[in-house]
Amino acid sequence: MSTSTQKHQVTQLLDAISDGDSRASAELLPLIYDELRKLAQSYMAKEAHVLTLQPTALVHEAYLRLVGQEDAKWSGRGHFFGAAAQAMRRILVDQARSRGRIKRGGGAAKVELHEGAVPGAEGPSTDFLALDEALDALEKYDQRKFQVVMMQYFAGLSVDETAAALGLSATTVRNDWTFARAWLMRQMGGGEIGARAGSSSRGGPGK
Repeated sequence: MSTSTQKHQVTQLLDAISDGDSRASAELLPLIYDELRKLAQSYMAKEAHVLTLQPTALVHEAYLRLVGQEDAKWSGRGHFFGAAAQAMRRILVDQARSRGRIKRGGGAAKVELHEGAVPGAEGPSTDFLALDEALDALEKYDQRKFQVVMMQYFAGLSVDETAAALGLSATTVRNDWTFARAWLMRQMGGGEIGARAGSSSRGGPGK
């Protein structure tokens, strides 16, 4: 199956799931499993010393949460991967808190929030719960900017993919990212946050 054909099939299945077709969810997972697993691995890599959940289990739990929503609706592939990143984030944070194995501040270095960097890239461990608390605060402060961070930083989408998923211009996405990066830095006590300019041509799960 060609990449374009697979992308079209994924879009059709997402639409079918949104319309309540339960069979579509079973057909979708095999098509996107590898990409979801890569996302799960990158998400977990920096905190592997305190997390016990395996990437395969994280993929399946996140997928079940997504397709199990009664009002599940995604405006395309990019939007779905952004939602997947959010689901994985919540699962990992819930697990960490329930096991009491990650404490805010816990000696971890501050996250580097440069565009295109996903958790698991080379670099120091993130302050897992500090970042989560900052993201919660950003979501309450500005939902759109929160979504931009989730799609670009966590789901690894490009500027253009994020813009398409959220119905925004590429300029708005870049501006939102710049603001959100500085805002999160302040929330996390001025940690190191990179400022590398984004590229609209970079690949990601939505490519």
